[in-house]
Amino acid sequence: MIDSMTIERQKLDHSLLNIHHLGDKDLRKSAKRISKIDDSIRQLARDMLQTMYNSNGIGLASTQIGIHKQLIVINCEPETSTNTPLILINPKINYYSQESCVMEEGCLSIPGVYLDVTRPEMIQVSFKDEYGKPCQIEASDLLARVIQHEIDHLNGVMFVDRVKNDLDLTTKLQEQGFNRESVKSLK
Repeated sequence: MIDSMTIERQKLDHSLLNIHHLGDKDLRKSAKRISKIDDSIRQLARDMLQTMYNSNGIGLASTQIGIHKQLIVINCEPETSTNTPLILINPKINYYSQESCVMEEGCLSIPGVYLDVTRPEMIQVSFKDEYGKPCQIEASDLLARVIQHEIDHLNGVMFVDRVKNDLDLTTKLQEQGFNRESVKSLK
């Protein structure tokens, strides 16, 4: 895992990377597999983590910063200094549980909008870590949800595309100044 001591978990005056917002065409592009995991990829992961921490997030996909590589960073407990962030390169979900659950989701690319989304409760995902080592984990609850949310980003899908309550979706987007036309419903 990335040495968490090299990642500052404090607020900076500005984010290292610019997070794109709903309506930006970059968010709808699919990410490409990473063929070579090197220092540039590890530095990108560090910069993404710092940007995520600076924005009070728990997950960030490279597509959210306009880089179309299959890389996501996650830390479901960023306030816990002993919690090591998770770096997933070329992640692939191999198994979804039949049991699903509804939870409220938000997104750094749609600030201020929080809506209920139904997702599988448990998943099994394979990926490479920041050193190219193949890994596989089973995830449930919040971690499973964050992984699915971030992998969706790598495929050009945003959580609002999965919202079933259209009235609530339209209202919340308008309240935050986002255009409902930017949503590509998956219902």
